[in-house]
Order: sequence, then structure tokens, then C-alpha cells
Amino acid sequence: MPVSAPSPPRLQSPFIHRPINLTPSSRFLSARNLRSPATSYPRIKAEVDTNTVVAISVGLASVALGIGIPVFYETQIDNAAKRENTQPCFPCNGTGAQKCRLCVGSGNVTVELGGGEKEVSNCINCDGAGSLTCTTCQGSGVQPRYLDRREFKDDD
Repeated sequence: MPVSAPSPPRLQSPFIHRPINLTPSSRFLSARNLRSPATSYPRIKAEVDTNTVVAISVGLASVALGIGIPVFYETQIDNAAKRENTQPCFPCNGTGAQKCRLCVGSGNVTVELGGGEKEVSNCINCDGAGSLTCTTCQGSGVQPRYLDRREFKDDD
């Protein structure tokens, strides 16, 4: 019985259309081994799975948000700076003054000394005025914008 020679190994790849045949005489892949008489090079097919599509979509969305959000905030800040601020101050209701908490707006403080005696004196917190300048609006009566309320000091 004649002994048949084993068939040459076949190299399989999911990216190449036609499998590459390796003959026992060729030990290394060369451009000559990859060529066929009809085409000069094998065609490579690119398969894109859903994970790749999701990864690319998430990457593009992240870049868009990373650029879009700061641009949005900058335009809002610029637009707010152009508008006139006419909103009345919340703590003082637009008056620019708040009632003194120590004398409750009367300007006088009553102290009971004992034995039924009472002493009435001017409030030391408001100097008898009964009100203090609003600390939120600094007496202007207009609610300051968020960044206008802060004092930025250079401590260097």
C-alpha cells in the first residue's frame, strides 16, 4: 500500500479571506507565499463588534461633554454679567438693613436687676438704631450674584 504524503498545514485567520497554505518546503512567510496568481495580496476584512462600537461612542461622547460643558458655563457667565441684577436681597427684603437680633429692633435692651428693678440702656450691638446694615447686600438692597458675594484676597 502506497504511503501518501501529509497535506501541508493551513494557516487560518479570521481577518484574511482565503487561508494561507504553507508547504513543507517553505519555513517562513514571504510575500511570494502570500500571493496568488489572481491577486497580489490577500484582502483583510475588518470586523467591528458591538463592544468596539460602544467604546468608540463612549469616547466620542466623553470628549464632546468635556469640551461642551465648560463652554456652556462660560457663555452663561458672560450672559449673566451682561444682564442687570435687579433681584431684591433675600435677608433684608430689599431694604438694605436688618433688624438687630440683640434688641429685636427696639434699640434698647432691658435688664432685670432683681428685686423688681429694671434697667433700660441703648443696645451695644446697633448703638440704639435698632437695625444693622445687611451683610449679604452690604446695604444696597440688591441680591448679589454668587461670585460677587465672595472676597478674593491675595494672601501672597
